[in-house]
Amino acid sequence: MAGGGLVVAAVAALAVGGGAVWLYSGPGPKAKNGEYTSVVLRRGASVSEIAGALEAGGAIRSSSLFLTAAQVTGAARRLKAGEYEFPNRASLANVLAMVRDGKVVRHQVTVPEGVTSEMVVEILQRSPVLVGDVPTPPEGAVLPETYQVERGEERAAVLQRMMDDRDKVLNALWEQRQAGLPFQTKDEAVTLASIVEKETALASERPRVAALFTNRLRLGMRLDTDPTVIYGITRGRPLGRGLRRSELDTFTPYNTYKITGLPPTPIANPGREALAAVMNPPKTDELYFVADGTGGHVFAKTYEEHERNVAQWRRIEREAKASEAAGN
Repeated sequence: MAGGGLVVAAVAALAVGGGAVWLYSGPGPKAKNGEYTSVVLRRGASVSEIAGALEAGGAIRSSSLFLTAAQVTGAARRLKAGEYEFPNRASLANVLAMVRDGKVVRHQVTVPEGVTSEMVVEILQRSPVLVGDVPTPPEGAVLPETYQVERGEERAAVLQRMMDDRDKVLNALWEQRQAGLPFQTKDEAVTLASIVEKETALASERPRVAALFTNRLRLGMRLDTDPTVIYGITRGRPLGRGLRRSELDTFTPYNTYKITGLPPTPIANPGREALAAVMNPPKTDELYFVADGTGGHVFAKTYEEHERNVAQWRRIEREAKASEAAGN
């Protein structure tokens, strides 16, 4: 009788053990909606809170088994907070591995090239997955890029990452810069790059525009660039119209029709290509450029040639207005 009782106990233990193994490595709960079960694990949560959140969210069947597995495997000390999407029927073992390895959902925040620092803050504030307030950084201090972010991440931390990336890119380019450039500091390089960024939307034109402005600076010519005038009026917000003669004639510290040299600060946040263009501009003799009607520009070495190009642009403008009037 005693021997039979031991056998029964052994069989029961095996059955319990087998059930636990199945619960650990077998298929998990079915997703309530779609192919994934989404759960957000808050920062600072204890292991028991994490286990409870996973069970309440439908990612696992048993919080107690999750706790046991986390302790036995040593994962309990390495669980990471964040937003998770667990595949439909994911086993408890897979859920534990994902939380241990921090395989959180990644969101994106994109800062376009040429936006102002105020606009960068607005982009961060609009993100529904980020938290906290963020100060406005200095103009030109951010590297325009697409950044991977996590739900619950601090906006200030993301902004700091953007600024650190700008510094890394700027420092690397500065070390490899061309000799004899007509500016002395990294800040001046960023200022010139911001003007290049705002003057052309074509990546292929950035080196040529950078060379043209570099030539002007070397000769002591005024830069005569519209985006600096706009920045002096709106701090970089679009005017929604063309510049008026009165605005071109009005002095501001940014109006490069009135000042010689660079304005006091950048007028936007330039991207990698604009920064690279001003650090190593090609050798050219060009000093003038004007829109060509196709989204690009036509360049000139002499003022006489430039005047002919301007006249051509004026004809294109008149024909466009006439065509628009005829269509109405």
